[in-house]
Amino acid sequence: MIAYRNAIQLGDWIVTTDNSGGIGEKAADLVAAPDRITARFATRVALLEQWAANAEPEAVLLHNFSGDASWDRYCKGIQDVFDEICAAVPPITGSSETNMSLRQSAVAVTVMGRRAVDTTAPSNGNWYTYGTPLVGGEVLTRESEIASLAVLAKARHNGLIQQIWPVGSKGILAEWQALTGDATRGVDSPLDVTCSAGPATVILLQIDPHRLADAKHLFGSLLHRLE
Repeated sequence: MIAYRNAIQLGDWIVTTDNSGGIGEKAADLVAAPDRITARFATRVALLEQWAANAEPEAVLLHNFSGDASWDRYCKGIQDVFDEICAAVPPITGSSETNMSLRQSAVAVTVMGRRAVDTTAPSNGNWYTYGTPLVGGEVLTRESEIASLAVLAKARHNGLIQQIWPVGSKGILAEWQALTGDATRGVDSPLDVTCSAGPATVILLQIDPHRLADAKHLFGSLLHRLE
């Protein structure tokens, strides 16, 4: 059993997951958001963790603690992620908590995928950020600044990306230190490197210098070099 960044390998399988609590359509939720969007962002994170492990999703487990009425809305949010990357939705199964009615929304999305055999050359490119660190309500109001799954899928298909490393609530600096294995290592960026990136609104990308022009054309102004 091998541990990846927020993922576990079991044989050929990669298992990734993400969850949200207090975000949804209940009156007591701390952040008001449609269930569909909540599930979309949870699925987004789990998918990016699959890509970070060089895996492709084959099944989705939905853990719904918000009640039966939320199930279909959550499933539509999962569907939205795969529609965005122009991929078929894997089989979805899971369960809903119906014995107890919770005051706040809670949901988790687990993705199971198979890791592809890596036949690429060793990674030797430079590291960049793609997207802006956003959290809470900013995720809903500044969506144009969020790293696009559709663009990332195209970059993966075109071989522009050597490695992917999603940034979560700990921020760019913490993820950079985890990636490099050096807890004292700093990094320079025009972005706030300590700010939470919520549902992976920022991605760390390793890009071949020879493909940089293509990458800049594809990722646009949201691409920034890490120094």
